[in-house]
Amino acid sequence: MKRKRELEKVSEIRSAIEELSMMVKLKPGDNHDAAHIPTKPFLHVCNLVIQILDKIGPTMAVLRQDIHQNIQRLEIFHESDPSLYSNLVEIMKKEASEGNARKTTSSSKAFVWLTRSLDFTLALLQKLSRDPEQSMEQAVEESYNITLKPWHGWISSAAFKYLQVALQLVPDNKTFTNLLMGKDGNNETLKEETQNLITLLSPLLEEIHSILRVYDMDRLKST
Repeated sequence: MKRKRELEKVSEIRSAIEELSMMVKLKPGDNHDAAHIPTKPFLHVCNLVIQILDKIGPTMAVLRQDIHQNIQRLEIFHESDPSLYSNLVEIMKKEASEGNARKTTSSSKAFVWLTRSLDFTLALLQKLSRDPEQSMEQAVEESYNITLKPWHGWISSAAFKYLQVALQLVPDNKTFTNLLMGKDGNNETLKEETQNLITLLSPLLEEIHSILRVYDMDRLKST
């Protein structure tokens, strides 16, 4: 409860930085059996991403729902043996050994799609950081096209066709920035924190994608 109250006092960006700082202990290299991706901190970051997407508005409703469902799937698996599955890699090992990793409702697939949702968030933050004058509409669409669209099958793509209309509901840059800052924030602090988040998230996602390749899950498309 105390931790929850403390997190409520800071922005989603700052909370994500705190969680990611706990996760960057991943050791790079080829020994993926030693890779450790803490389940609960990872899922907490994903929950914070939902809060960031909420500030973009209804345009992100489909993605938001997808993230929420995948978080729940991994939470349920984690609770079946919290000690063992405190490492997300153990979940992938378990499902891979049983031949279940590619099933529609697998936790491994949930992990893949949560990772891609973080890819989208990273791409969006990078675009807005590099070019603050770029329109939110363009930044959201371009980020979606390079991170999520390549993996969506025709059913998912059909669900996302409304994006062209919904993009008109995206807030402008200033409004989005103000929403991220909150009442007590300032623009310079937000810029610094956004860059810190990018710096932490980029190598983590690179490591996760390398692990997904080991388990032959990196090219998985929706059905």
